[in-house]
Amino acid sequence: MVARPLVLAHRGASRVAPENTIEAFAAARDLGADGVELDVRRTADDVLVVHHDPEVRGFGSIAGQSFEVLRAARPEVPTLLEVLAECRGLLVNVEIKCLPWEPDADGSDHPVVRAVATAVRAHAPDAIVSSFDLDAVDACRTFAPELATAWLTTGQDVATAAAMAVARDHRWLHPDRVASLRDPDTGIRAAHDHGLRVDVWTVDDPDEIRMLAVAGVDAIVTNVPDVALAALA
Repeated sequence: MVARPLVLAHRGASRVAPENTIEAFAAARDLGADGVELDVRRTADDVLVVHHDPEVRGFGSIAGQSFEVLRAARPEVPTLLEVLAECRGLLVNVEIKCLPWEPDADGSDHPVVRAVATAVRAHAPDAIVSSFDLDAVDACRTFAPELATAWLTTGQDVATAAAMAVARDHRWLHPDRVASLRDPDTGIRAAHDHGLRVDVWTVDDPDEIRMLAVAGVDAIVTNVPDVALAALA
């Protein structure tokens, strides 16, 4: 390895603090992570908040309530802008949760993607905007072509997915751990041959982290950034 891959803390340092909270993102910085991964959803009044699931346990649907109601009941759920302020200086991977079958699916004119792109452009222009919804990251490229965009994949052949991502002018591919480890040298080489950078999620095992690093992966998403950094030392 000429240089180690970047280490991004999955939903913050989620093994030492509740995931997707300000505390988790602060802990990621303290543990030496290069950046963080987070999930964005919208409230009923279109405030962007950071939470993985469409519902908050014991509260209900994020998309079904206003931000004022959510903040009063669950103050630990931060807004995207609060998190971007906390993570200033770190690389931030902003995953948009807007899949068609979810309660907060984006509309045909992509208002959520547009809102995320506007926020990232203003507050974290070096961030990566990603989604499992390829149409969503395509829309982000349209709204803010200067931003780095990434297609998240699961179970898909890395080389095949890389060809699809580059055809739509995205800069990153974010394949899952299992698919990436099937043949890391071939998949990552294919992505690099297309000019893409590769960020594999979510890898916690030190041996797997080292294997991906030797194959040349550009970044690794992990729940344990301190473990990953030690493995790469």
